Amino acid sequence: MSWNGRIRQFHRWTGIVFTATVIANFATMTQGTPPSWVTYSPLPPLFLLMFSGLFMFGQHYVSGRRTAVREG
Repeated sequence: MSWNGRIRQFHRWTGIVFTATVIANFATMTQGTPPSWVTYSPLPPLFLLMFSGLFMFGQHYVSGRRTAVREG
């Protein structure tokens, strides 16, 4: 698997972890005021998603590859 593929896979799995922490956060909020560690638990995966997403976004422009649609 290439470097790009590993970053994409990491981004996907981090998105799943982020979604699970947000769902757990809302579930604990129904029980009353949650502890602060539950409230802030979505932040680490969110920052990882931000950095990997920015990397993938910038990689498209830095690599110089362009997909040309050939008519013909």
